[in-house]
Amino acid sequence: MEPDDRDSEIASGLPLPRAGLDQQMQNLLLHVDEVVENQERVSLLLDVVVGLAADLSVNSVLERIVEAASRLAKAKYAALGVIGSDRDRRLREFVTYGLTAEQRAAIGDLPRGHGLLGLIIDEPKAVRTREIAAHAHSFGFPPHHPPMSSFLGVPVRIRDKVFGNLYLTEKEGGLEFNERDEAIVTALAAAAGVVIENARLYEESARREGWLGATAEITAALLGSVGQEQALQLVADRACEMADADASCIVLRAPDGLLELRVASGSPRPVIGTKVPPGETLAGIVANSGESVVVEDVRHDPRAAEDSLLSAGCPGLGAVVLVPMHTSGGVEGVLVLGWMHEHSATFSDLDVRQPQRFALQAALALQAARAREDRALLTLFEDRDRIGRDLHDLVIQRLFAIGLNLENSSRMLHQPEVAQRVSAAVDDIDATIKDIRRSIFALSTAPDAADVRQQLADVIDRASQSLTFTPAVQTEGPLNAGISAEIAPHLIAVLGEALSNVSRHAKASAATISLTVGDDVTLSVEDNGVGLGDGTRRSGLRNLRERAEQLGGHLEVTSSPGAGTALTWSVPSAGRHRPPRRGTQDQSPENL
Repeated sequence: MEPDDRDSEIASGLPLPRAGLDQQMQNLLLHVDEVVENQERVSLLLDVVVGLAADLSVNSVLERIVEAASRLAKAKYAALGVIGSDRDRRLREFVTYGLTAEQRAAIGDLPRGHGLLGLIIDEPKAVRTREIAAHAHSFGFPPHHPPMSSFLGVPVRIRDKVFGNLYLTEKEGGLEFNERDEAIVTALAAAAGVVIENARLYEESARREGWLGATAEITAALLGSVGQEQALQLVADRACEMADADASCIVLRAPDGLLELRVASGSPRPVIGTKVPPGETLAGIVANSGESVVVEDVRHDPRAAEDSLLSAGCPGLGAVVLVPMHTSGGVEGVLVLGWMHEHSATFSDLDVRQPQRFALQAALALQAARAREDRALLTLFEDRDRIGRDLHDLVIQRLFAIGLNLENSSRMLHQPEVAQRVSAAVDDIDATIKDIRRSIFALSTAPDAADVRQQLADVIDRASQSLTFTPAVQTEGPLNAGISAEIAPHLIAVLGEALSNVSRHAKASAATISLTVGDDVTLSVEDNGVGLGDGTRRSGLRNLRERAEQLGGHLEVTSSPGAGTALTWSVPSAGRHRPPRRGTQDQSPENL
């Protein structure tokens, strides 16, 4: 159009083509709104990241991340699922935002990571959809779940490992999540990974400091006046507390080769004192191999299913950690930590190296405490030896000298009454010397050794109830120290049988029991009864003979009608077994 023509058109008042200009203005304004919105989002993202960086609690950080994601993407609901470390890699924790307490209670168990949520776990990349129910991986909603349509999910990574996933639903205004929403939430997830790692490192450092403090506390207690049982209980209590476990216990090797549960803490707990064969427990595996055992769920581990110790008193346990208590002499015992099924997330946060170090230090401290107790016991024995030497070298020698002087003096006395009194005094001195020797032998006996003397006294007391008299008892030698654990039960049984025979058959009015311990252990029982008659049953004597021959000893029985019976049962002392005597027969028939 020529200029003259355009001027004439304007002069005529015809409208200009404004449609294209209005559209451009609208697009420009929309772009300006998007720029402003993006700037606001970036500013909000920066504020969120700065705020998160100052928070050192993992749980608090997770809650703030979920809330920030909801605000940035303008979503009604948001959640962060933490992926577990188990084999199926399902969600072990689910932090939500937007749901009320009533809605959470109505939904029931939170999702474990199946369907659309599981897709991001299996394939860690962003997923957007306008309608959840229309997605191919949709798993549906449980009853009482609020309606949700639009969905955005992005993974949260800590370095190169996926920590969890951010889930957003119900975009504001019923819209669909767009690329800008995905970009800003992805940026938040990247920043969240760094913040979460920092918070976890801080908490891990605090836990490590707590373990070190617990170790120092136990070491100080063991170096003080705390006994071994109290120390073991303290170890179990502190380990349970520091690991945030529901229960803990300590299993030690018993002298009989079994595993004994010595102390327990928390709940549930097995019965203290329970003994089980090592082959039937996970603790036995740890004690024999010296390696820790971690069971994520006892219900799915065949070794735990056959564990008689766990099944005895720990129903409902989920995860279990067993660590060895090493010392220079080997594995002293096993520290066991357990968590209930509902607390599996707490177990997943445990660094097994911490209880391992704790158990190692606790075992060393226990060994040091045991060495201190041994030194104290050695000092006690040294004092006893000194007292015994003083009694033997001073008191006995003086009494012996007095006895010799009295005995020599009695030969020069002409009055029988005086001579008898001197002779009786010499006998009393001899008896006193024997009593002192018995005291010396008792001093040399370990406190935890079997008290053979008391067992013999118990047998005699029981027999005296059926007799019309109390037998006289004479002992010589170290009864407790000289009679081994192998001989003691046979000796007690022989004495009981011999006194039973006196009570039932002898018709005696007196009996004397003599026990001498030296190279041989010799027991003699003499009575003043009617003697062995032809009708006397010999099965009891045959049993006594077999007991003697089993230990390389022999039995002798002498008896005369009306003159009583003398039974002598003799076996070599510990480590001196000899073959049974042959050719020496008593006066009873051959088949005694």
